Amino acid sequence: MKKLSIFISCLLLIILSCSFAQEATGQDNKVVKPALLVIDIQNAYLDMIPAQDKEIGLYLINALIEVFRSNGFPIIRVYHYSEEYGPKQDTEEFEFPSSVKIEPGDPKIVKTYPDGFNKTELDRILRETGSNTVFLTGLSAVGCVLATWIGAHNHDYTAFMVKDAIMSHNSGFTDQAENMFDAVSYEVVKLMVNSASN
Repeated sequence: MKKLSIFISCLLLIILSCSFAQEATGQDNKVVKPALLVIDIQNAYLDMIPAQDKEIGLYLINALIEVFRSNGFPIIRVYHYSEEYGPKQDTEEFEFPSSVKIEPGDPKIVKTYPDGFNKTELDRILRETGSNTVFLTGLSAVGCVLATWIGAHNHDYTAFMVKDAIMSHNSGFTDQAENMFDAVSYEVVKLMVNSASN
């Protein structure tokens, strides 16, 4: 069983590397139309994140919001809600921290599944804005961010996790997710977004 798990992990890495290499070399020849997804950084969940990861993550999310906003690309905020576990909507626990630079006009998705595309309007909003590439930030690197990354690929988007702007309850797990799924740095995102606006 352990050998099978290692084999599947290696196969997944090879597939992802080939896909990323194809995109990086321009073989796809697709014009990048980016959108930023800010996922589940709700007050109810942030206490579960190691303090240093949270500080760096929120700082980078704000920096990314500024890059996307200054270039006129969508910033989509994604919230998680469970009827059984909460957090209840219209409460402080449900909201993002006030330090996060979202605006009331930024599209808002409320999901009840880990994948932000599952039974939500996310795909419709992205299509209406003309977006074909999504950059994922927020919580959790091994939960809802990962599920939404998979959902994005299932809906034919190019998707990137952003290094140090995704977080989880365990720094080691976050590092593994960033490595396995080729998370891109803030500098790379900024370059791609600035180039896309020209």
